This record gives sequence, C-alpha cells and structure tokens, in this order.
Amino acid sequence: MRGFRRATGAAVVLTFALIVLGAVVRSAGAGLACPDWPRCYGLWLPTPAGLAAIGDVGYSFAQVMLEWFHRLLAGVIVGPLVAVLCVWAIRLRREAPALAPLMAVALVLVLAQAGLGGFTVLARNLPWTVTLHLTVALVFLTVLILVFLVSRRPDWSVGHGDDAAPDRPARGPRLAAGGALAVALATLASGAMVAKSGASFACPGWPLCDGAGLADLGDPLVRLNLGHRVGALATALAIAWLYLVGRARRTEAPRFHRDIAAAAALVLAEVALGAAAALLGAPMWVAIAHQAAGVLVFAALAVTFGRPLATRPRPAHG
Repeated sequence: MRGFRRATGAAVVLTFALIVLGAVVRSAGAGLACPDWPRCYGLWLPTPAGLAAIGDVGYSFAQVMLEWFHRLLAGVIVGPLVAVLCVWAIRLRREAPALAPLMAVALVLVLAQAGLGGFTVLARNLPWTVTLHLTVALVFLTVLILVFLVSRRPDWSVGHGDDAAPDRPARGPRLAAGGALAVALATLASGAMVAKSGASFACPGWPLCDGAGLADLGDPLVRLNLGHRVGALATALAIAWLYLVGRARRTEAPRFHRDIAAAAALVLAEVALGAAAALLGAPMWVAIAHQAAGVLVFAALAVTFGRPLATRPRPAHG
C-alpha cells in the first residue's frame, strides 16, 4: 500500500505540474504551436530540421516544444500512470475497497481530458474549450487527492496517536469546505475564460475595475473580469471563515485546522498575485504564478474537504 500511495502522490504532483505547464503554454502564446493532434505538424518528435522542412510555421522552436512537452507529459506519463494505478487499485480491492471505484473515475476523467485536449487544439483554442479543459483537469486532480488520502487509511480504520483522534469537523464546516471548493473551481475556470477571451486587461485597476470610477458593465469583457474577481473574493471569504472555525476547534479537529490554515496562507499569496497581475498589466511570470497559486489553493481546499471523508471517526466502546 505504501508503494501505491507514493505512486498516487507522484500522480498528484505531475498533474499539478501539467496544469501549471498549461498556463505557461498559454502565457507564451504557444497554445496552437502544434496545430494538429496528436502529432505536431505530422511529426511525433518535432526537430529544428523537421520544422525547417515544413517552412515558416509562425512559432519559434521553443514555443513548439512547450506545447509538445505538455502533450508528452499528459499522454506518455500521466495517462499511463493513471492506468497502472487503476489496475493496481483493482488488485488491492480486498485490502482497500474504496480505491478501485475512485481510480475508475480518475481513468474516465483522464480519457475525457485527452479527448478534450485534442478537441481544444482542433477547435483553435476557443475560450470555452480551454475553460472546459482546465475544469476537467481540476476535477481529475481532486479525485487523485482523494485517492491519496484514502490510501493512507485504506481500511478506514483508526490508527494510533494523532491518527486515533476523531479529527472530523462538524457537518457545517465540512459542507462549507465543499462549497468553497466548488466556488474555487468556478473561479479558476472563469480565470481561464478571462485569459483566453482577452478580458485580462478589461479592468486595469485593483481592487476596483477602473480606479475610483464605476465599471462599464455594458462591456462583456468587464463583466467577465469582475465576475472572476467576485469569485476570488467569495473563495477568500469562505476560507477566512473556515480558518476561524478551524482555529476555534483545533483541539478536536487538528488536521482540519492545519489544512485550512495552509489554504488561508496560499489565498493571501493568490490575492497579492492577482493584484499584481491587474496593476502590472499581467506580465507572463505573474500570470503563471497567479494560476499556480490558484491551483494550490484549490488543492488545499480539496484536502480540507476530502480528508474527513477518508477518516472514519473513532468507534464507540461500550
């Protein structure tokens, strides 16, 4: 089981890297550097000589390789790893019955994600296809995180020491964590829509759209930008409330408190990066760091929400 858990942890890290690499590809303007799929200009391995033989493709070799490596990581590393984990989970079904259904969902999602990736390229990176592609990737990441958490306690039993504590927050905070996770998902998805639709520069000021003036809500790009900011504010407020609840109940639910404290620290960094992106004109490094921090906030919320699901309370003794 330890080997399965480590492999699942690697899948979580690689999926995070894949999502961030997607942000790098988008920020570098390389989303269509490979205009066909699954090959790139008809090549399985683009080389300078191979691209030169095609003629001017309109992209630098570095841009082409960024997009190609993104596909390589998804199709040659993450996809097969998920398939192996799915088979592994089936073999562990007696020891850990919850893992196989979760990995089956992960496998379906990774196959859907592969199809969406191809469709996104062939549809010329339409904003809604890019948004859907990111949304499925985040749901896939959530399932992998839940698998990782469950694999720590495969029999759903109570361990020793700190593990022996019930460590389950009240129903209200657990549901609120799930709600915050859903809002964070919508916020990240809207961020992709903002970036691909050109709405990143619709609101040059921060936190208001245009300094002290009122935003022009007749402009759909302004509405899209402001909607993303409202989602970010709602996520931050939900995390702040959960942090206060977790702090008040840190004795009975210490892990919940630690998980939401990590999310609170990350959301502060995310807000600062969002402000920098607006005020500095969204330079490439800030845009990439902004999405990376957003995905980390999302992952921290997924852990906060998922850990109680993967932890059975201490059984009563009579």
